[in-house]
Amino acid sequence: MKGSIRLFRIFGISINIHVTFLLLLLLFLSGGVKWLFILVAIFFFVTMHELCHSLVAKRFGITVREITLLPIGGIASMTGMPEKPLHELLISIAGPLFNIVIVLVFYFPLKILLGAETLLHPLSTATWPLTIAYVYWINLILAAFNLLPAFPMDGGRILRSILAQKVGYQKATRIAVNFGHIFALAFAYFGIVRFNIILIAIAIFIYMAASGEEMQVDVKETLKKFRVRDILSRDFLTLDKDATLSRVLELIFHSHQEDFPVMEGGRAVGFVTRQDIISGIHQHGMEKKVGDIMRKSFPVVKETDPLIKVHAAMQAGGMSALPVVRNGEVIGVVTLEDISRVYSIASHRV
Repeated sequence: MKGSIRLFRIFGISINIHVTFLLLLLLFLSGGVKWLFILVAIFFFVTMHELCHSLVAKRFGITVREITLLPIGGIASMTGMPEKPLHELLISIAGPLFNIVIVLVFYFPLKILLGAETLLHPLSTATWPLTIAYVYWINLILAAFNLLPAFPMDGGRILRSILAQKVGYQKATRIAVNFGHIFALAFAYFGIVRFNIILIAIAIFIYMAASGEEMQVDVKETLKKFRVRDILSRDFLTLDKDATLSRVLELIFHSHQEDFPVMEGGRAVGFVTRQDIISGIHQHGMEKKVGDIMRKSFPVVKETDPLIKVHAAMQAGGMSALPVVRNGEVIGVVTLEDISRVYSIASHRV
C-alpha cells in the first residue's frame, strides 16, 4: 500500500505500518507511558489477528504480499479471493478466533494475578494492573468489532460465505455489502453526533471498502464468462530486440498497439509494455535498444484461459498486457483495456 513503511517480514509476509498510524502514535504519546503500552499492545494484537487470516489464506493457496496497519485496523493484501465459501469462512473466522482464544486462555491466570475486581473493572489506566486488564480486554473488543456483519469486516465475510452456499456468490456479496453500508451510515451518524473523528473514519472506510469489494466481485463474475479467444485480435505487431525506442514510438503512433512481444528467431524472448517504453525513453533516450529494456521473465496466457485468470496474472505481475501463446508460438496480445472493455459492455448488457 502506498504511504506505508516496512517494519519486518514474517512467513514471507511484509508487515507494514501506514504513515497515518504515526498520527495515532502522537495521540497516544500525549497520554503517557501507559497509553503507549496500550498502543503497542493494539499493534501486536492487530498484527497477529491479520497474520492468522493470512496464514489460513496461504494454506488455501492464496498469496499474501503484505499486512498494513492503519489507525482503524489492519489490511492483509491478498492476490486473490478464496474460490470456495468454506475457505472464506475459515479465513475470515481465523482472526477473531485468535482474539477470543487469547481472552479464554488468559482469563483465569489474570484473574489470579490481578484479582477479579481489577480484571472486571471498567476500562481504566489509573494503575498498571488496570492498564494490563485494559490490554487484555482489547482482544474481546477487536473480536466483537470484527464480527459485526458489516462487509468488509470479518463478520460480513462470514455472512457472505454462509449465504453464498444458498444464493450464490454474487448475490451473497450484494447482501453483505448492503449490511456494510447500513453499519457505515450508523457509524457516520454517531460519529457526527458525538464529534468522534475515529467513528467517521471507520464509517468512510467501511462504505468505500464494501463498495470496492462489490465492484471486484462483479468484475470477477462477469469475466468468468469470457475467454481470451473471445476478444483476441489476430492483428498485432512484434518487435526485434535490436529495434530502437524511437522505432517503437513510431509504431505506437501509427497503430493502436502499445505493448509488444520481442522476437528472435521466430520465438518470443521478451515483452515490453507501454510503461517500460516510457521509462526507457526517460532514462536512456530514444536510441536505446528494445533488448536492453525488455522483460525477459513474464507470464504468458493461452487462448482458452478465462479472462478472470488473465486479469489475476496481470495484477500479480504488475503488467497491463500479456502475450497469448499457442504451442509456444505468440498469436496475439491481450491488454487490460481489452478486459475493461469486455466488462463495461457485458455488465451493462446484463
